[in-house]
Amino acid sequence: MAISNKPVVWALFAGGGALAAFVLPAIIFSLTLGVALGWIPLETLSYERAVAGLQSPFAKLAVFAVAVLILWHAAHRLRITAHDLGVYADGLVMLICYGIAALGSIAAFIALLGL
Repeated sequence: MAISNKPVVWALFAGGGALAAFVLPAIIFSLTLGVALGWIPLETLSYERAVAGLQSPFAKLAVFAVAVLILWHAAHRLRITAHDLGVYADGLVMLICYGIAALGSIAAFIALLGL
């Protein structure tokens, strides 16, 4: 039986898809609704408060996981979309899409490490 990397790619795709489809919109909706209804003060969403909230290692890990999973989900979706549009250079498309996701993951790690 041949060894494949497809389970890893599909796991990242599924995790990122679930976050992009369910979790991230729920967070954004609840924050904006809370501010609109006056339950959350507007200054809670200021830059200074956001940076202060990211001082916790758990918060940094959560933001990193969300960013990385959504990046890998988008990379896989773009790869499949390129194939559907008739771009059959799969090796090159795969290298570009997953390379950008890997670089974005590294950039997110470095940015969060610097906070």
